[in-house]
Amino acid sequence: MADKRFHLPAGAAARGEHAVHVDPDTAGWEFSSLRVLKLAAGAEHEFRTGDGEWIVLPLAGGCTVRCEDGDGEVVVFELAGRESVFRGVTDFAYAPRDARVRIRSAAGGRFALTGAKCARRLPARYGAASEVPVELRGAGQASRQVNNFGAAHVFEADRLIAVEVLTPAGNWSSFPPHKHDTERDGESRLEEIYYFEIDAGSGGEGIGYQRVYPSGPGRDTDVLAEVRSGDVVLIPDGWHGPSMAVPGYDMYYLNVMAGPSPNRAWLICDDPAHSWVRETWWNQPLDPRLPFY
Repeated sequence: MADKRFHLPAGAAARGEHAVHVDPDTAGWEFSSLRVLKLAAGAEHEFRTGDGEWIVLPLAGGCTVRCEDGDGEVVVFELAGRESVFRGVTDFAYAPRDARVRIRSAAGGRFALTGAKCARRLPARYGAASEVPVELRGAGQASRQVNNFGAAHVFEADRLIAVEVLTPAGNWSSFPPHKHDTERDGESRLEEIYYFEIDAGSGGEGIGYQRVYPSGPGRDTDVLAEVRSGDVVLIPDGWHGPSMAVPGYDMYYLNVMAGPSPNRAWLICDDPAHSWVRETWWNQPLDPRLPFY
């Protein structure tokens, strides 16, 4: 069951130079955006941030990011990047709204542009890989790694929240299933994008699985998708999880979130039918394959 509104297989969300192009218009929501850009050696790409804030995140390779604001001030960031999402944490660059951004890659590479419609204009900034908190969550077969480069409590932004999750082969992450679709005490309303890459390992093309299901009356986000590298799952609402890495294939996903609250926070609510699973973790060891790097 792969609802075409919410599961976008690799290529389905392509537009122009972008292998993935998701914005509020195409997703049918208000805030969250994601673009994935592939650049040949020596190539460059220019865009205007408009009413959004953006993080340029290398997926493979490095680049130079030139950001010019509306007053003509120019800042340039050199991003060392990384070999792949499975081989290291990366540095990144934040570009504010109402700016012109140019990305150039001397050796070529792939780059994620994570964005959110915003109100405040913050300074352009560089994020060092050495300052990205790497968090190990869960235990046993629910062990996973979270690179909190753009988490709400880590890096200042107006609305944008973005993190990377790596799940060892055979493990389940985004579990227990949780939601963030209602603005209330203890929960944020956040639209979310999942972008997947699956490590090929020593075999062929890897696969994983993603589940999303309705969280109440009037909610119809319902997905059970077989996901491959380059796939996207949109989550406007609903319980989401687990994200399943099949045996033999490590899973990566990039989460991009934003919502209406000026109080930028990632506050979630577990599905009460499965929240008890957390209580079983205290006496289980963390997967020894973590951290990945």
